[in-house]
Amino acid sequence: MSSQSHQEILQTFRHELYTEGILQDGDTLGTDDETLLRFLRARKFDLAQSKKMLKDCQHWRKTVEGVGIDELYRRIDPFDYPEREAVFDCWPMWFHKTDKQGRPLNIHFFGGMDLNKLYKSCTPEKHWQTVIVNAESLAREVLPAAARKAGKPIGTCLVIVDLQGFGLGAFWQMKSLARSSFQISQDYYPETMGQLAIVNAPSTFTIIWSAIKPWLSKETAAKVDVLGSNYKRVLLDLVDAENLPSSLGGACTCAEEGGCHLSGAGPWQDGRVGWGPKAEAKREIQAEAGSVGDNDDCHSPPLVANGTLPIHVDT
Repeated sequence: MSSQSHQEILQTFRHELYTEGILQDGDTLGTDDETLLRFLRARKFDLAQSKKMLKDCQHWRKTVEGVGIDELYRRIDPFDYPEREAVFDCWPMWFHKTDKQGRPLNIHFFGGMDLNKLYKSCTPEKHWQTVIVNAESLAREVLPAAARKAGKPIGTCLVIVDLQGFGLGAFWQMKSLARSSFQISQDYYPETMGQLAIVNAPSTFTIIWSAIKPWLSKETAAKVDVLGSNYKRVLLDLVDAENLPSSLGGACTCAEEGGCHLSGAGPWQDGRVGWGPKAEAKREIQAEAGSVGDNDDCHSPPLVANGTLPIHVDT
């Protein structure tokens, strides 16, 4: 199929979505070409299947957790909520800077996972909500910011999963939650993973992988690279040392922000005004000091993804 054919399908897709009321200007899903192309790619440019996928996604966005994704995002700033340190201590999962292609890094450390400990300070319901808003932040804030920084379309991230210390016991503990997370990613945020590098894979990983692989689409599974302990050269081929956390063989520590896992460092933080408790406390201090600027009182989450960059339709 030619590039022109894909462009024609994209135009038809957009027209039908708007005509049938599935998509309209201002939808926080995003109305830009890159967003629509993600759904088309996920269904191999089959118009009917792509339209169904996006329609199902819109329904989920309006109903998730009984309030819809926009309200959930207003309630929970993914970079600033009360339980964030506890969550990251027991289920480390975070965005951090970009790779050499400009793609955001999405890093997971499963070895330190301890759901029993986490649920003493955060309810399972609240934890699941933070997983959802974290997924939403990738499409809503992280990818658009990475694209602005790179000056080109960036539609995917590089996922790095560190399995150091991760065994079968931990896997069975988080299996259900991980499967639900994968399902949300594939169904409602399709084609956002450009590559998945699994490092420090233990000897038991063949058992774990046999359980995980059926959850993944064939296309997603094809993007997975399973590495052992000699992974540093591979990661440094993908990521500049100053952007790669030292725990993964890089030079970054984000010491001033409490560590890479808590920093949320990346172009998505440039000029970002949060709406969580730490941001609110900062605004109160600034207000008392009389230093709040005209724009500093804006503490609502971003509602519309950035879609202004030119999009190159693949063949």
